[in-house]
Amino acid sequence: MVQIHPDPPDKFMTTQQNSDNQTEKTSKNRNFFGGFTATALLIWDFLKIVLVALVIIIPIRYFVFQPFIVSGSSMVPNFQDGEYLIIDELSYNFGDPKRGDVIVMRYPKDENQFFIKRIIVLPGEKLQLQNGKVIIYNDEHPDGVALDEKYLPNQSMTYEQDTVLLGGSKILTLGAGEYFVMGDNRLASSDSRDWGVLPEKDIIGKVFVRALPLTEFKFFTSRPAYNF
Repeated sequence: MVQIHPDPPDKFMTTQQNSDNQTEKTSKNRNFFGGFTATALLIWDFLKIVLVALVIIIPIRYFVFQPFIVSGSSMVPNFQDGEYLIIDELSYNFGDPKRGDVIVMRYPKDENQFFIKRIIVLPGEKLQLQNGKVIIYNDEHPDGVALDEKYLPNQSMTYEQDTVLLGGSKILTLGAGEYFVMGDNRLASSDSRDWGVLPEKDIIGKVFVRALPLTEFKFFTSRPAYNF
């Protein structure tokens, strides 16, 4: 007679316990790898931001647009001390600086200093300061024409500041790649009347945006209209 003996209860309990332990281990593994994946995704998102900054933002900051804070009163009344400007460094790679452009430049006698000035006389032109007026001689005006500077509403008189550079009726001729720049505040500006012409290599870029103060926010996309 064959007798069938049931499995002892403790064997059943041991099997069930092993199953529960395996489930717990699987759950722990799932939680571990899930946490690892979430961390990896966060790290990857951070790296993407860094890569975007390296590939796009930083080159734009250093080679296309650069911030500049006005220091001093040489461009009053059109630009005030402490204003925050964005400088366009790219445009002059595709075209020459123009008369009336407001630029940021390196001071030719100390290239660690930066000035903000306005381009007044272009390469190849002749300049004379006479009776407080800027006289330009070029191919269109071989006999000279007095520059009408409407952006100087309060004081439009311009006098030589270095009599050796521009004394009396002397006419200054600019060479290739040379610009004559002045501040809009003609009575309180250190500019080409003091230290001479500006080499094109020292021009950093032209003013594109006045960002601060917000009440004075402005894009500078056009030049003054001259009587040429």
